[in-house]
Amino acid sequence: MSAQPTCLYCQHANPANQSECRQCGMPLPAEAGLAGERRLRRFTWFCVGLTIFCVVMFFWLPRDIA
Repeated sequence: MSAQPTCLYCQHANPANQSECRQCGMPLPAEAGLAGERRLRRFTWFCVGLTIFCVVMFFWLPRDIA
């Protein structure tokens, strides 16, 4: 049994052999099974980039020396 691709726009589950959503007509993602993994990888890289930005700003911004 193959996974049913979910439309990224209306969240409607579609049969595996469809290329367009049956509800809204938008194209379905080519690799529906890898969409969650790709989203997690993108989120991980976002967190790494945000962490690096925060560390750089910690040393870059002036400190209030009183």
